[in-house]
Amino acid sequence: MSTELFITTDFQRRWVNELTEAGPFFSSFSEQSDTLSKFPKENIQKLVEMGYTTLTLPKEFGGEGISVTDMVLFQETIARFDSATALAIGWHQGVVGELYENRKWTAEQLAQFSEAVQQGALINRSVTEAQTGSPTRGGRPQTTATRSAGGWVISGEKTFTTMAPALTHFLVSVWIEEKQQIGFFLIPRESEGLSIKETWHTISMRGTESQTLVLDDVKATGDQLVEVNEAPRGNKLNGWLLHIPACYLGIAQAARDYAVHFAATYQPNSLDEPIASLFNIQTQIGKMDLELIKARHLLYDIASIYDDEARRVHLQNELGAAKSIVTNSAIEIVNLAMRIVGAKSLELSNPLQRHYRDVRAGLHNPPMDDMTITKLAHAAINEQK
Repeated sequence: MSTELFITTDFQRRWVNELTEAGPFFSSFSEQSDTLSKFPKENIQKLVEMGYTTLTLPKEFGGEGISVTDMVLFQETIARFDSATALAIGWHQGVVGELYENRKWTAEQLAQFSEAVQQGALINRSVTEAQTGSPTRGGRPQTTATRSAGGWVISGEKTFTTMAPALTHFLVSVWIEEKQQIGFFLIPRESEGLSIKETWHTISMRGTESQTLVLDDVKATGDQLVEVNEAPRGNKLNGWLLHIPACYLGIAQAARDYAVHFAATYQPNSLDEPIASLFNIQTQIGKMDLELIKARHLLYDIASIYDDEARRVHLQNELGAAKSIVTNSAIEIVNLAMRIVGAKSLELSNPLQRHYRDVRAGLHNPPMDDMTITKLAHAAINEQK
């Protein structure tokens, strides 16, 4: 099982090869990053040096203008080696891809930021708050932007700021009282009043260091107000969010590969052959690959539809469905892998226990399963009206 079926260009082949060659370097930090809940800065720096973080910039802005399918392929490849690195850099790739696809910023703002990305800038949206939860559920930010003599003053706190130790720019959602709308400010890390509060104490994706961003009367100019939303962000079609299921699919592939290798090489003294010869073990392996085939074909098919603008207009709830199906398949694949390996999979030195914890984080990345299922139901019911 691999992504070979989905590599269709020389460009994709080159980057999959380069990321695979860098894979052992990425994975060399995985155990320490997880144990200490420490962000793998070395991995992100390597990706910057490789030019990976500029790929989603359009060619006219100095990048490669990669497609969502390209991104999914590359993100899954990284996740096979280190989940925290993949999820973290996936947010940067997805945000940049979305920004330059929608072109909601001014031409000058896009040009200036593309130069920063070419010089190694890293960005993520900071949207989640303790009191509002996921912004996809429609909560209004408690972070506020108030007009001042020199522009704006921003105050509030944002949780789940993935890649917090390495970000150079934060795209922060705020409530603009005078406009009665939600807006986004582009805030550089060095801004006075900006700090990171270490609140990331979870069992999953520990290495992402998704800490709390604190904004204490941060001053911003008018040019830093880059977006004003006319509708909830959760209602917009954004194929770049497919980096999320791509990450969990990569984790599942890593768990599957570990379990198959274990089954093919582990031979207890009660058997004349390795346990891969047993029917029940073969059944578990077959189930893993069945889930992988289902999830991967769905993910890459929907990504390719999104990349085709003529077909994209027909997408309704497929993006959310892809995230839900792939994430749940990934969880099941890791579960099956652990059944094959047995109690050894629970040892802290075994990567499967980390895969088990990390893959469950996908349930809490947007969109959540209940929202996807509800939207599917509403769409079906509305067809009858």
